[in-house]
Amino acid sequence: MPFTADEFHDLIRLVEAHPEWRAELRRLVLTDELLALPEQVRVLTEQMTALTIQVTSLARSVQTLTDDAGEIKGRSLEADYRTKGPAYFGRLIRRPHVLTSDELVTLLEDAREHGVFSDTEVQELYDADLVVRGRRAIDGTAVYLVVEVSWSVGPYDVERAARRAALLAHIGVAVMPVVAGARLTAEAGRLAQQHQVWQLTAGHVIPPEPAAFSS
Repeated sequence: MPFTADEFHDLIRLVEAHPEWRAELRRLVLTDELLALPEQVRVLTEQMTALTIQVTSLARSVQTLTDDAGEIKGRSLEADYRTKGPAYFGRLIRRPHVLTSDELVTLLEDAREHGVFSDTEVQELYDADLVVRGRRAIDGTAVYLVVEVSWSVGPYDVERAARRAALLAHIGVAVMPVVAGARLTAEAGRLAQQHQVWQLTAGHVIPPEPAAFSS
């Protein structure tokens, strides 16, 4: 006997009156695949969440490894510039000599005792990667280089070199800010020209335009 519209509506009212019948009705009406779909969606959502967490963790680990590798390369490069100072800095000045820790201490502490530097300023200069003493090629004037070394030189390195060189110039000597590394970012290169910072990369010297010295 055909199922009439009235009977269909009666069935709906019965189901609404007895919510506990709905699960059984769904089982009869829907296929097993459709019934299993909500659970499958839940499992898939949980898997996607777990995968997202794993990918995020992996990205952080890769970034940490990249940062660590860059720091190791930078420290190795700094040691190379320190031990081979004349080979590198002879392109900028005559008779280059990388100051030892004791020589830097003497220079800065004498200036502090004479009121040239505050404690904070002395610490700022202690944090410089290298300080190099020599003579300017054009006139033989005594000059210091304040050098910031990084594997990949960025804007922050340029700003530190400029700031620390300007600070050291307070002792009354000519000072040249220098950044040295395997490469410079484009932004660092533009900033170096703006702040009159010399660039030393891969054995090549790029002077600021026009070349200027602090004194």
